[in-house]
Amino acid sequence: MRGVRHILISAALLATMGAATSAHDGDAASDADQPTRPELDIGGFIDLNYYASDESRADSSSGFDEGQFVLHFVSVLSKRINFFGEVSLSGTDSEFKTELERAIVKFEASDYYRFSVGRFHTPINWWNTAFHHGQWLQTTVSRPEMTRFGGQFIPVHYVGAIVDGAIPSGAAGLRYAAGVGNGRGENIARGGDDGDVNNNRATFLKVAAKPDRAYGLEVGASLYRDKITVSTLPEEYDEDLVSAYVVWNREDPEIIAEYATIDRKGATTGTEFDHDAWYVQFAYRLPFWGSKLKPYARFEEIDVDLADPVFTAQPNREGYLAGVRIDVSVFAAIKLEYRHQRTNQDPYVDSAYAQVAIAF
Repeated sequence: MRGVRHILISAALLATMGAATSAHDGDAASDADQPTRPELDIGGFIDLNYYASDESRADSSSGFDEGQFVLHFVSVLSKRINFFGEVSLSGTDSEFKTELERAIVKFEASDYYRFSVGRFHTPINWWNTAFHHGQWLQTTVSRPEMTRFGGQFIPVHYVGAIVDGAIPSGAAGLRYAAGVGNGRGENIARGGDDGDVNNNRATFLKVAAKPDRAYGLEVGASLYRDKITVSTLPEEYDEDLVSAYVVWNREDPEIIAEYATIDRKGATTGTEFDHDAWYVQFAYRLPFWGSKLKPYARFEEIDVDLADPVFTAQPNREGYLAGVRIDVSVFAAIKLEYRHQRTNQDPYVDSAYAQVAIAF
């Protein structure tokens, strides 16, 4: 089933790889041969879930969950310019919430320089750019807590401009990415969609290596800097986020380890708050029964300073999960998962999840 991994990654990065390549096939065509409007390719994902736990809180729930319905849009605008869009529909208690997750225009000058503008998944760690919306893309039922959509620890979305490309380095396979854009919004879980809340843009720099001699291995590190301004907070806060990862991205095995630390300082008082988060995930696709079975496990922790007024809605979390992914076809998977986790100092909660995830 290694072919599944290649299809998986191709789907996730269609706009940045396949779309631009297809544009080169028409280099010799005359203007008269060009279409009157760009072609548009559409793909999508959907997941359906069942959840149950031993949690005794009155507001705890269990049952079926419709998950997300996600559409990807790819359009080649010219030889070197392409567009990628992602829209999700998520069920709530009363309605489906529609969200523009990504909208990216990319200009590819060469492998050493690519310029993009739009709304991104912030490329400051690995999971956030390897696995997007569409639960079929990833091995597990859900993302690690530190990269959770709607969470506060990692600024998941980023509105601005990014330049990235290869660094001449031979077999070391070095690459870089750098960007400037809107920082966290009034809701710090969001990325300043309608403008920056202050005059201090968020910036980041990332460097990664994919050595030729170690297939599937990738290591990287990044620095993200921002100034947080929220009208209900007593002051502004300078934020430095440093992250690093080591990934062996194979089916046998799959090993993903990420760490992130935030240093946040009051701009007026100088009061400092430190936060850390990490996870380690292991998976292995078994060689029998048509290689359909992929057991996995993940250990993770978020350790925040609860005195930080910025993170009033970001609790401490710790625990582990284990499960198995069953690829019943190339584009359909069933996942069965057990979790043992807790929030702050609450008792551990045991829960079970079942998910059907499809790509179409």
